[in-house]
Amino acid sequence: MTTPTITETVHRSDEPAAPLDLLLAGSARGLAGRMLPDRGWARLAGKLATRPGTLAHRGGTLARELAAVATGRADRAPAKGDKRFADPAWQHNPWLRRSMQAYLATADTAYALLAEADLDWRDTERLRFVLDNLVEGLAPSNNPLLNPLGWKALIDTGGLSALRGARAFARDMATKPRVPAMVEPGAYTLGETVAVTPGAVVLRTPVFELIQYAPQTATVHEVPLLMVPPVINKYYITDIAPGRSMIEYFVARGQQVFTISWRNPHAEHRDWDLDTYVTAIIEAMDAVQTIAGTDRTHLQGSCSGGILAATTAAYLAATGHGDRVAGLTLAVTVLDQARAGFAAAALDERTAATAIERSQSRGYLDGDELAEVFAWLRPTDLVWRYWVNNYLQGRPPAPFDVLHWNADTTRMAAGLHRDLVRIGVTNALAAPGLMELSGTPIDLGAVTADAYVIGGIADHISPWQGCYRSAALLGGADTRFVLSTSGHVAALVNPPGNPKASFRVGPVDADTPEQWLDRAEVTRDSWWPDYAAWLAARSGPTVPAPAAVGGATHSPLDAAPGTYVHHS
Repeated sequence: MTTPTITETVHRSDEPAAPLDLLLAGSARGLAGRMLPDRGWARLAGKLATRPGTLAHRGGTLARELAAVATGRADRAPAKGDKRFADPAWQHNPWLRRSMQAYLATADTAYALLAEADLDWRDTERLRFVLDNLVEGLAPSNNPLLNPLGWKALIDTGGLSALRGARAFARDMATKPRVPAMVEPGAYTLGETVAVTPGAVVLRTPVFELIQYAPQTATVHEVPLLMVPPVINKYYITDIAPGRSMIEYFVARGQQVFTISWRNPHAEHRDWDLDTYVTAIIEAMDAVQTIAGTDRTHLQGSCSGGILAATTAAYLAATGHGDRVAGLTLAVTVLDQARAGFAAAALDERTAATAIERSQSRGYLDGDELAEVFAWLRPTDLVWRYWVNNYLQGRPPAPFDVLHWNADTTRMAAGLHRDLVRIGVTNALAAPGLMELSGTPIDLGAVTADAYVIGGIADHISPWQGCYRSAALLGGADTRFVLSTSGHVAALVNPPGNPKASFRVGPVDADTPEQWLDRAEVTRDSWWPDYAAWLAARSGPTVPAPAAVGGATHSPLDAAPGTYVHHS
């Protein structure tokens, strides 16, 4: 194959085309650049100026409530589940209660004014991001002079908490991504406490390692599963820890499981592009099919890995090899970028060009800058929570394997970054023939394999509505959409046994995501057993499990998790 090209015609639909997300381009501006006033602010002011009645009503209501707060007559309380104000002092101390109530009343007024300005969706999403960060950053719970947790820690430790907090602050601000650490360095060890499912590297190329997992059952399904991980984090989110590992779960149910472990690119790998990664997936499929002795493979991709897996499936279909894909699984993957939330709204052609130029000059997109973007998309959960814990209370963050993985960042090669941004700017995957690989037009509708598509109902990276619209692009007769509880990562790391977990499931047969939601069947617990049954039904007969991983042409090279996963 040769470098992929994208035709100049921009896909038009009822919704404006949008880029992949600000994970690929927002880092070019940084947080400060995204917070600075722009034309969206001017449009907000103009809209509100035409609604003097709205301003007067909201202003009067706020003034009356602040007066009630000042005199101690207000009954405003934080929302259920708002842990920022869980300490009893916020209710019983009159000064703290007043500061909390004034803050909550002002925040509600600000959000109400944004909603009533009736801006277009792009301006609304951009300004909501700004408002979220301003409002959540100004919460009195973040103020070291007000938060009772900080004062209690100071008393309990004889002042040591302040010293520990200052030391943690200095450490975190000294290096990117310059947000509070969510996990202590060294809390987990690859191959010992995370990524521990037994297996071996059976193929190593300059771009990836292919890991095969040792069978744990006497018989296995004939058709194997190849996992394609994201290219902006390391692969082991699917093998995070015993009892919570997706790979461990599927292997224990007789599935032959392989995964790609991408090499962390450096500046000398700047030319690795979409073509490079699609070629790599096909090379991995070749090895998997040779080892398993089959002519078909299940492809499972998540997030950016899902974009690569879907593109590979479409290319194979276009070149007459679509039957090599036994089934296509896309997890938290958005292929149709139309109105994909704030991530889509936050980018324009100018920002895209700036982002591409920046990564080209360095040879890669920096993973630490991506981590900063992730954090400020959910400031209360991923920034201010740790601000209070780490700095105000002087405590180390609680160990959490998923956050260890999240902090274990990787880079993205400049060539792939360029291609993904261009795909997003033109929404190239949403229209047949808009994107080409090696001169071959790509059409997701030509992918006729059965598909299993997973979204997370609280996903702030890949909105589930976009995942649903993406599923509708596939041309198979049987596409199953599953909507899991939780967000981008927790929707996937979702082992059975969680009493709070549930999922909705149904065919992709509704015109809109909202219509699908109304009619989808709700099932308690994890979606993993449903997916394992779906895989088994499409994985052929069971055969004796291989005595060892690899084969005559693919001898084991290193034990899992391999060597590339250790590269920084």
